[in-house]
Amino acid sequence: MERTLVIIKPDAVQRGIVGEIISRFEKAGMKIIGAKFVTASKDLLNKHYPFDRRDFVVGLGKNTLNSYREMGLKPLEQFGHQDPVKIGRTVRGWLVEFMASGPVLALVIEGPHAIEIVRKLVGSTLPQKSAPGTIRGDYSFDSSYLANTSKRSIHNLIHASGNPKEAEFEINLWFKDKEMHNYHALHQRYMVDQAYE
Repeated sequence: MERTLVIIKPDAVQRGIVGEIISRFEKAGMKIIGAKFVTASKDLLNKHYPFDRRDFVVGLGKNTLNSYREMGLKPLEQFGHQDPVKIGRTVRGWLVEFMASGPVLALVIEGPHAIEIVRKLVGSTLPQKSAPGTIRGDYSFDSSYLANTSKRSIHNLIHASGNPKEAEFEINLWFKDKEMHNYHALHQRYMVDQAYE
């Protein structure tokens, strides 16, 4: 059994598709063990998206540069430079502003292989590259180009932890132990419990 953090972002909340997103996880056999509807503070978001986490910042910058290259665009015209660290910091700032712009629904989801399954259901970070049938592929078409030319974060509806270490850190950041609930879902009797008999 694994746990992962999912954040349904302000764009999904404002579009009224929260229930549809949650149903995707439940239909796949995942169990919600924690939920809170909050407007996140910038302090919380700066911990979630740390300014000093170099791999995260550089990754944002490199992904942006790669997207521009794929589309035949020139990042120099948009950003005035091609430094992945500087671009990553800019994009990170937009992301924090966007996540603080309205309420989000934070969830702790539990199930066998929860991190991998949730990530597959969510789809690629870039909605334009997400396959049909994924949450992002079905409900968004946003891209780095559209976001960056508008000087904003990509509107990709949802955040999902990328690996077990990240999931543990993020869950502890957003939830206290007493805010999570342990219960047996009916489908576990057929899919999980029999494996342990």
